[in-house]
Amino acid sequence: MDPQFPAQQFFDPAVIKPGDLMGFSGEGFTGDIINLGTYGIPRWGICHVGIMGEAKDGRLLLFESTTLDDLPCEITGARFDGTQAHQLDAVLQRYRGKVWHYPLYRTLYAFERQRLSEFLVGTIHVPYSKMDAFRSSGLGLSWVETLISEADLHQIFCSEWVAAAHAYVGLWPTNNFGRWNPNRLIRYLRSHGVLRLPRRMTP
Repeated sequence: MDPQFPAQQFFDPAVIKPGDLMGFSGEGFTGDIINLGTYGIPRWGICHVGIMGEAKDGRLLLFESTTLDDLPCEITGARFDGTQAHQLDAVLQRYRGKVWHYPLYRTLYAFERQRLSEFLVGTIHVPYSKMDAFRSSGLGLSWVETLISEADLHQIFCSEWVAAAHAYVGLWPTNNFGRWNPNRLIRYLRSHGVLRLPRRMTP
């Protein structure tokens, strides 16, 4: 952990807010493949992304769609391959790789926070979509498929859920959630001013 940013500071609501994104740069083979397929740098680019949101009891949690986390979901209490919510500190302690905090360009209004929470909690425990994750990478003609296919949240991969959540709140327009892989999503949101400069949260 960077000594300039002690762990407790990251959990100050003034630092990490609902709607902020967490980008993950994994150290494993899977993360390397995702980065190579999405024009990212292995071990440095973003191979997974999650979004901060509030549970019904007001807790600020990391919402992510994943198959690689064996933590039980904080909302359902179950381990699951798909959409789930975790305490951010628990994820940081277990994650092998770099984690980046991408703050939104502004704090959400109260009604936006409520909409975000309603969307995220309402789409918890949806199965992970490996096929959509592959299509979002743009390998072969798969990217063309994402352009012509309609949004389908019956199965969800990580960046698809984040894009859908931001669109539901109204932060930026997209009607095709499946086209956004982690690297493409982060690059787009940074270049359009939706996200501010990231800070690194792990060594």
